[in-house]
Amino acid sequence: MIAPQLTHALAGWLDHCRALNGASENTITAYRGDVLGFLAFMQTHHGDQVGLGPIARITTGDMRAWMAHERGRGVGARSLARSLSAVKTFYRWLSDREGFEPTAVLSIRAPKFTKKLPRPLEIDAARAMIDRVECQAAEPWVAARDVAVVTVLYGCGLRISEALSLTGRDLPLPDILRIKGKGGKERIVPVIPAARTAVDAYARLCPHDLTGNAPLFRGIRGGPLNPRAVQKVMEVSRLQLGLPASATPHALRHSFATHLLTAGGDLRTIQELLGHASLSTTQAYTSVDSVRLMEVYDAAHPRA
Repeated sequence: MIAPQLTHALAGWLDHCRALNGASENTITAYRGDVLGFLAFMQTHHGDQVGLGPIARITTGDMRAWMAHERGRGVGARSLARSLSAVKTFYRWLSDREGFEPTAVLSIRAPKFTKKLPRPLEIDAARAMIDRVECQAAEPWVAARDVAVVTVLYGCGLRISEALSLTGRDLPLPDILRIKGKGGKERIVPVIPAARTAVDAYARLCPHDLTGNAPLFRGIRGGPLNPRAVQKVMEVSRLQLGLPASATPHALRHSFATHLLTAGGDLRTIQELLGHASLSTTQAYTSVDSVRLMEVYDAAHPRA
């Protein structure tokens, strides 16, 4: 059992992340699990309940022991790097409050890992996906809803949570949407005509009241549409189309960015449209574009 002092400190740090940093609840849950796992290991490692005193005296050896333990139980380098980042952030906050030296923890380097490139769909595959999802539902309004959601994901580059956060007040879709993304950051997103048309078609057929602050996209019984329903209809569609398992709702967001870049879009503009805090996140799409360029070169050049 974690010492009450540390439990209270962890709760205070999570409140700080939620209030001042605008961290989402999913992020808060991940942070809590990462730090609790770290504290639980330290308690076992030292053979006693760990309070603020022992935490302030953690050594680089202790940190290496924790990281070795995590790798030993099968935690990958990427996941371990994420956990270490959470621990460091908590430790920095705690040391500022309690007045101890955090260097032993903050100096530990994260394990190296290869960053995964986004896996977008080809342009023809994205179009085929939109056409195919319409064929999965028996109810015409459900089919129109699925087309509308998928078109909004691809046409506006939204995360699925952002698309499902739209409400009746967003009808009819304007030329410009204000989207609140990760960390409560707001961004401006242009809405292409195809997305407006698809949402209008869905709204005309939907049997549920779509006014006010109620969710725009509804489940069969009228409640908020579950993200799993969107994932499921895309799973069925991708199997029918022979697309890889990476053809997910989030892949449509990747496709939005990659296809814009391929068409000559400016990287900074794409960063703003996606709501990325750092340009380095958006720059992953330049790697995707380069990979595709080389694939075309290898396939077409007579000397390749």
